[in-house]
Amino acid sequence: MEKDLERIEYLRNELNKHNYNYYVLSTPTISDFEFDQMMKELQDLEMQHPEMFDPSSPTQRVGSDISKNFQQVAHKYPMLSLGNTYSKEEVSDFYQRVSKGLEGESFEIVCELKYDGTSISLTYEHGKLVRAVTRGDGEKGDDVTDNVRTIRSIPLVLHGDYPDEFEIRGEILMPWMVFEKLNEERLQNEEPLFANPRNAASGTLKMQNSKEVSKRKLDSYLYYLLGDTIPEDTHYDNLKAAQKWGFKISDAMKVCHSVDEIFDFIQYWDVERKNLPVATDGIVLKVNSIAQQEQLGYTAKSPRWAIAYKFQAERACTRLNSISYQVGRTGAITPVANLDPVQLSGTVVKRASLHNADIIRSLDLYIGDMVYVEKGGEIIPKIVGVDYNQRGIDIGEKVQFITKCPECGTPLIRLEGEAAHYCPNDAHCPPQIKGRIEHFVGRKAMDINLGEENINLLYNKGMIKNIADLYDLDMRELSGLDRWGETSAKNVIESLEKSKQVPFERVLFALGIRYVGATTAKKIANAMKSIETIERATVPDLQVIDEVGERIAQSVYDYFRSEDNRAIVDRLKQVGLQFELDEDVLKNRTDKLAGLSIIISGTFQRHSRDELKLLIEQNGGKNVSSISSKTDYLIAGENMGPAKLEKAKSLNVKMISEEDFENMIK
Repeated sequence: MEKDLERIEYLRNELNKHNYNYYVLSTPTISDFEFDQMMKELQDLEMQHPEMFDPSSPTQRVGSDISKNFQQVAHKYPMLSLGNTYSKEEVSDFYQRVSKGLEGESFEIVCELKYDGTSISLTYEHGKLVRAVTRGDGEKGDDVTDNVRTIRSIPLVLHGDYPDEFEIRGEILMPWMVFEKLNEERLQNEEPLFANPRNAASGTLKMQNSKEVSKRKLDSYLYYLLGDTIPEDTHYDNLKAAQKWGFKISDAMKVCHSVDEIFDFIQYWDVERKNLPVATDGIVLKVNSIAQQEQLGYTAKSPRWAIAYKFQAERACTRLNSISYQVGRTGAITPVANLDPVQLSGTVVKRASLHNADIIRSLDLYIGDMVYVEKGGEIIPKIVGVDYNQRGIDIGEKVQFITKCPECGTPLIRLEGEAAHYCPNDAHCPPQIKGRIEHFVGRKAMDINLGEENINLLYNKGMIKNIADLYDLDMRELSGLDRWGETSAKNVIESLEKSKQVPFERVLFALGIRYVGATTAKKIANAMKSIETIERATVPDLQVIDEVGERIAQSVYDYFRSEDNRAIVDRLKQVGLQFELDEDVLKNRTDKLAGLSIIISGTFQRHSRDELKLLIEQNGGKNVSSISSKTDYLIAGENMGPAKLEKAKSLNVKMISEEDFENMIK
């Protein structure tokens, strides 16, 4: 027993040290395999000794899959915003205001990079992270501690000579590589793209499932120390001290003694920032002396001792050579500009998005135009303008949006109220077919062991022409393909067989019906109970289902009016896919909560939030995400948000406990 406890403490200390070496110093001293083995040993020991649970243990970085609402927490020190400047003249004005405010006494300015992420406030007590809170409205923010614990560059336990209690503020970031990979996945799934890494980081930090947050590989830089017993008299020295305690502090800091030194720093980083692994959008200038900061004070919205210089949005001018058109899984046509290569935000750009026909028309584009390209974080940079002064007599043809599908030649359609054009030949247009197969085999759908490259290979060899053909694949044929072999073929066949147990709602989502996402598919499956009922349903029948509007209902109705689609579904039925709700699910369904709208808030002893939502659905109730006068019950757990509690009381919404809810459905 005693040896186990000593081993737990040893492993925690070692893993914290190696985590710091890898994620903060970028100098790992052991292999990933060795790290993983130590982590597994610690996880096993902690399971054997639950009394040794510690929220600061390295094992807690993997996150939990229990959903939660975020509790609002008041900031001890208000999180104010910085005033922005966009010119050197405004920087000079700031410098003069500081000098005047300090009545001519000498001062230093610390220049730092302005990281383009989402602000965070971290509180440490006795060397351990106890709370992480977003900026919110500056006075209070959301407690996102569980999610922040998953960020490897934020220490859970400090080392060195640190104050007993303090607050440190900084920025949560999503690195460019992680952002681009995430958007590529969303693009393949035809999900809305994140506009930039800042939005992606902010959205990730507010996810309800900390296990999913841990997969997003967020990073951080810390830049300001607060507390009653901070160690140094200057901002720069405090950050250097924090660096020794284990925090990730940027090395791109400089103490400047004149306006000219500030301008040199700005000029250097306006170029060099393009090579950084994370997004930056400016330089922050802060008076170095803490005493002088206090002397200068604050306005209602921002400190007088700090200001942000914002870089101009980076753009480049290059030649438009041609326009190509891509066809997505749902038939949506996306125009892409092919350009002379140009350097932009640390990468060579050869293509840029033109979004749709309306954008092309507004730009009045001609082939050969010199166009302005910006990369504000998008996965594909965008054309934002044309240099009409460089348009010569040798200019090419005016760009006209195509009228036929570039892949199958079918005339395009444009649905009322939508900006995109579509190819309606969904049954025989190759990119749409391959896109639907990729969607069908995806992890959130049927989870079949096939990637894009292999789907292309199988399609080009004529082995699959639709999703039903997957279940006709033969082990011998697959193992005979180039670079395959018996093991690869066996993995595919086994995953196909396993997919026959995937529940009905995921099968419905996997069909790839336009506008029917995973949540909508689940609602339709629960309401209709079988594919036959859905096939017979009219548009009004479908619109009765929660969150199914006219557009979704029409799309589902149209899908099952297609003979090709019905033939594919019939083949999938024959191979044994689940096309009705599981008997156990049906057996447990009641109407005890029929007609009731119920909201969940807080954390619970016996159920995760997802389990409670499932029980509400199984008993005929409706899950809602916000409180209104139409909400019947609020299931209140621990750490319930005060705003939600107050609103529930003001609207006389009945609050019940987890036990009360269980009694309602017994």
